Amino acid sequence: MFADKVKIYISSGRGGDGHVSFRRELYVPAGGPNGGDGGKGGDVIFVVDKGLNTLSDFRYNKKYCAQNGEEGGKNRCHGKSGADLVIKVPEGTVIKDADSGLVIADLSGENLRKVILKGGRGGKGNMHYATSTMQAPRYAQPGEDGTGLYVTLELKLIADVGLIGLPNVGKSTLISRVSNAQPKIADYHFTTLNPVLGVVDDPDGAGFVIADIPGIIEGASSGAGLGYEFLRHIERTRVLVHVVDAAGIEGRDPVEDIRTINNELSLYNEQLMERPQVIAANKLDALSEEEAGAVLEKLRNEFGPEGYEVFPISAVSGKGLKELLGRVKQILAESPEERIIFETEFTPERQEVVLPYSVTKSTEEEDVYIVEGPRIERMLGYTNLESEKGLEFLQKFIQDSGITKQLIKLGIKEGDTVRMYGHEFEFFM
Repeated sequence: MFADKVKIYISSGRGGDGHVSFRRELYVPAGGPNGGDGGKGGDVIFVVDKGLNTLSDFRYNKKYCAQNGEEGGKNRCHGKSGADLVIKVPEGTVIKDADSGLVIADLSGENLRKVILKGGRGGKGNMHYATSTMQAPRYAQPGEDGTGLYVTLELKLIADVGLIGLPNVGKSTLISRVSNAQPKIADYHFTTLNPVLGVVDDPDGAGFVIADIPGIIEGASSGAGLGYEFLRHIERTRVLVHVVDAAGIEGRDPVEDIRTINNELSLYNEQLMERPQVIAANKLDALSEEEAGAVLEKLRNEFGPEGYEVFPISAVSGKGLKELLGRVKQILAESPEERIIFETEFTPERQEVVLPYSVTKSTEEEDVYIVEGPRIERMLGYTNLESEKGLEFLQKFIQDSGITKQLIKLGIKEGDTVRMYGHEFEFFM
């Protein structure tokens, strides 16, 4: 199944915790701290695989996480860094922040590899915290958490020429005649349910890539039909070939058909109307010579003043295709060769995760206040409360975290008890 837009969750690896250990050797009774640092968490990296042309694989796996770093070891051993996660995508994939829709990266042109999320740093071991007054620190730095993010992957095909037009006007037949593409062709609406890419070869080597963009109908820009899903593929094209059923076999007016499609392009992205556009008047062989001439004159009178050239063709017989392709090649040669690359609008930045805590007054005991939460429990786990230095560290932590302010708001007084996971402290200002 072809897929050109998916939403996935990505997460970089967490850094490994620093280690707490002390040198213990014979004849070295006062060995110092030797806990090693934790390893760095793995990054999330997107790379282009030119062998891919769809995002189908992402429909079955929606969560991608890099490896966590390992904890540091004793004897100053550094923990192993987590392996980076490399995600392969087709060329032309645009990565966006799922919440804001802003572009993070466009993997096109020379930008074929991008680090989207960086892994958390490893925590420092206790060997870093030894001082002249604290020679045996019993705490180490925790590793930094990884970063998680929901992103949208959008595949915007990279083609020089885009075939546009209402359903059943002959786009699939045309691309099968002029390129190596082999789309399914039948005489009913919405035969083409997926964009089709083909390469138009040329003896002089000046070939180009052409794309059949399906599903554009009235209201496509606002989500009607399949058009909204495929309009994004037109954004990179340099020339638009508007295929129209000039014979009006289904009772439609070719002029109104062209206006309908161009209106949808304008509503989706006004810049699309600045692209060079030629009109391929298809199926004229179904009319008499006089009728065909009248239709061509009508189209040229209507769109000639707007700069659109009209080419009579028959996608079935191949009549007129040489002239059409010749003009398209000429326009490509005259237009800028640089690819349309979407600029970065959003850069995921690491935000320090503030773990929650709660401060409450006990309902069962007088003058007792309870402080708890994951952040508190983790801090107590690596703090030596039996040392003066450890108590100073705890006091500073409580002050800097805003816990003291919360206790005062609840009415705590000097001498009252603060309880934290089995530890009790007397409060003083």
